[in-house]
Amino acid sequence: MDVRQCEVQRKSWELPFLAEAREVAALRRVMALRLRLWGLPELTDAAQLCVTELVTNVITHVGYETPTTLAVSMAGTRLRIEVRDPDARALPTLLAALDGDETGRGMAIIDAITDRWGVILHVDSKVTWCELPTSLATASGHTGGDRVSTVEALLARYCEMVHPRACSTGPLGVAVAEEVAINLIADLLHWLRAHGCDPDQALDGAWTHFEAAEGGPS
Repeated sequence: MDVRQCEVQRKSWELPFLAEAREVAALRRVMALRLRLWGLPELTDAAQLCVTELVTNVITHVGYETPTTLAVSMAGTRLRIEVRDPDARALPTLLAALDGDETGRGMAIIDAITDRWGVILHVDSKVTWCELPTSLATASGHTGGDRVSTVEALLARYCEMVHPRACSTGPLGVAVAEEVAINLIADLLHWLRAHGCDPDQALDGAWTHFEAAEGGPS
């Protein structure tokens, strides 16, 4: 059976800002939020560190309050982070910082935690970019392993039976899949009640199993 997979729409986004220290925390929060929405929370620490180092590099070597833009996208199955600034002369350099040095480690950190990085020069600006690896098989795929894949197969089959029109145009989008999942849960609760079971108790038990699988409540 050709099982449709749920696609995650990871649309590129960008955010202009002025390069200053107080902006870094806000940019890190935005990055964390976007990665949760993209289903890639496991990249949060590394991505936030990349943002911190790239923006700090602009503040240090280009100038305080420089108009800058953070852009994030998918490059195949990699997460691509770009920081654009209007100075094509101050190029980031990979330095071998000594133990006592308080600066100069930024690009060394980027080099250590990313798959690759580089600089794109324009006439009056530059883009410093880096890419982080993911466990995705496709750019619009998902993480989660066999358990998620099994549920997707179940959702696709359920959708074909109950909502064939919604499932007739290709892979399930996240919004459609969420609606299908809610309907499936509701039908399961009806089934439990019809067989003399307590739906509330079943939901409590399911939530307990979910938290245990996720490593406990956050």
